[in-house]
Amino acid sequence: MPVKRVKHCTISGRAVHSLDELYDEIARQLPLPDYFGRNLDALWDVLSTDIEGPVELIWEDSEHSKRSMGKDYERVVALLKDLTEEREDFRIVFR
Repeated sequence: MPVKRVKHCTISGRAVHSLDELYDEIARQLPLPDYFGRNLDALWDVLSTDIEGPVELIWEDSEHSKRSMGKDYERVVALLKDLTEEREDFRIVFR
């Protein structure tokens, strides 16, 4: 059985200050479908079912995003942590 290559997505906390910027950054690095709705429910849908794993999302300088995104950051983090419980092949690293 062939080994699947890990899809890497690295988010720069210094560059991501809003949900829109986060969606843009993820879309640049992962093969999101054209119908992606640019909201948290749609993000869950595509990351939980549409993106083939394994996936590793690294959020560099995440504290910068936390300060600028406020509650939206906390909502995204909760979604990503739920994904790690839902998918064995999804990993997230906060730096």
